[in-house]
Amino acid sequence: MTADAVYFSLMVGLGETYVPAFALAVGLGEIVAGLVATLPMLVGAIFQTVTPFAVRRLRSYRRWVVVCAVAQAASFLPLVVGAAVGRISLVWLGFATVTYWSFGMAAGPAWNAWVTSLVPTELRSRFFARRTRAGQAALFAAILAAGFLLDAGRHRDAELWLFAVIFAMAAFARLISSHFLSMQSEAPDLAAGHRTLHPEEIFSAVRQARSVRVFAYLLGVQAAVHVAAPFFTPYMLGPLSLSYTQFMVLTAAAFLARVAVLPLLGRMAHHRGTGFILWWGAIGIVPLPVLWLVSHEFGYLLVLQIFSGTSWAALELATLLSFFERIPDEERASVLTLFNVGNAIAIGLGALLGSWIFLDLEGSTSVYVWLFAISSTGRLLVLAALRGTRPAHDVGNVQLRTLAVRPSAGLIARPILATLDDDEPAPLHRAGDAANGPGGR
Repeated sequence: MTADAVYFSLMVGLGETYVPAFALAVGLGEIVAGLVATLPMLVGAIFQTVTPFAVRRLRSYRRWVVVCAVAQAASFLPLVVGAAVGRISLVWLGFATVTYWSFGMAAGPAWNAWVTSLVPTELRSRFFARRTRAGQAALFAAILAAGFLLDAGRHRDAELWLFAVIFAMAAFARLISSHFLSMQSEAPDLAAGHRTLHPEEIFSAVRQARSVRVFAYLLGVQAAVHVAAPFFTPYMLGPLSLSYTQFMVLTAAAFLARVAVLPLLGRMAHHRGTGFILWWGAIGIVPLPVLWLVSHEFGYLLVLQIFSGTSWAALELATLLSFFERIPDEERASVLTLFNVGNAIAIGLGALLGSWIFLDLEGSTSVYVWLFAISSTGRLLVLAALRGTRPAHDVGNVQLRTLAVRPSAGLIARPILATLDDDEPAPLHRAGDAANGPGGR
């Protein structure tokens, strides 16, 4: 299981993280680079709703998860070919990223149910903390390696060939991950008891848990954030003229800041509840986009990324805990599906609005000013949804798994449901496990 974590992390760091940069390198433009990092997530979130049918059809969580892992590995093939020949059509790029996200997210619910039966309750906190650390190390190494390789390729006129190499390595890493998944056991007839709530039951569970305000805030803030977030990679590699090494360092800085601060946040949440860190994160992310316009000095941007990572870590941990705390254990998997779909819709709407603004102002020197200002304004306005929310207090040792690495936020993570009710004291609350299950990038 830990080996699966490591190789999955390598795939994320080498592959998905650099797809928007690849879209820019082959000349598809800023809008495509922005949308390719967001809209496929929406398709993937919707596609994950086939998981209950697939699990029942295959009569196995393991079979479905392995099928998804292999399909996710295969999604890199069009990217490898496109990079090798020096061009790729928008259709093939879209097909590759939609396939990646569809099968990555479809594996998530099944993996969450499967892993609960594999790891005994008394071992979960320590096991997943150690597994997380292994995944974090692999992810960090992969981000660094890919950045250095691409920078070397750019200076030697072999940039696209190096993209082909790192995408091939990402596909191979996912295949190795799928092999380790296939080696894990599954209790007989485990999948026979799989049940998914109907939509009205899911909404009822969210209302009864009094999580509606938190959910509304999350949808609003995701839409506001993704007016600008898809364009951070084009902004960094375009107007800022950063090298791949500098781009990699800034991306890694936000990721490492999240990893470093989460133990402290976890202890604070465990002893004092999530109220303080919820507002710290929610207010902290408001000015981030416009602060990118203050200075282009690399040292300033590095400090800004560290602050960004800590703010996003606080917000993500507090909102996830507040949202899921009062939802019954047996309903969480279905609610997580709704959570993913809602977030993906909000991300897609925000990205489409940002793309429309970019297209309308394309060629203007103020296009990024407008995008970043609108994003900050939206983040400020949706703070109103948090008024009257009840922060989480019964905080266990929740572990998070990474869906994506993003320059603007460090990463996107989701909870491992098996750890939400773990009350064993532990020193760490970690995120950044890019391999805590196959459910995403």
